[in-house]
Amino acid sequence: MSIIVEFFVAPDDTSASLTLNAGPGRAFESLSFGNFDPEEAVIEWECLLVGGSFEELVESGEPRIVAGQDNDGCVVFAISPRLTTALADAGHSRLSDVAASWTQLRAEDGEVIDAEIADAIMGDLAALVSKARRQNQGVYCWVA
Repeated sequence: MSIIVEFFVAPDDTSASLTLNAGPGRAFESLSFGNFDPEEAVIEWECLLVGGSFEELVESGEPRIVAGQDNDGCVVFAISPRLTTALADAGHSRLSDVAASWTQLRAEDGEVIDAEIADAIMGDLAALVSKARRQNQGVYCWVA
């Protein structure tokens, strides 16, 4: 399970990859969370918001790693365009429904995620995605 999860805005993959060793810090606008698997979460969120299966998304290469080794040390990955669009377009009630569904999915696997925290993650991430889209930038995640 991840200890540090930071979603952040960056202009491109190259800029995002530079955060690998130390995280986005003050160089990029970011949101910090912890104690959940963000690679699994973004796939689940995309399934809940847009549809499709977890397996199909993994087979298609989601989430797309831009720096680091998956399963070994820090990693930086991109949030898919499909998920960023869905997050930016979703209203508050839709985001709350997705957060509730996500906490239920995690509970079925024995992982407890507080409903209020899940709701805050979805709302804050949607706001960050919306801002990034207005600036024509991408959203990435740094995991340590």
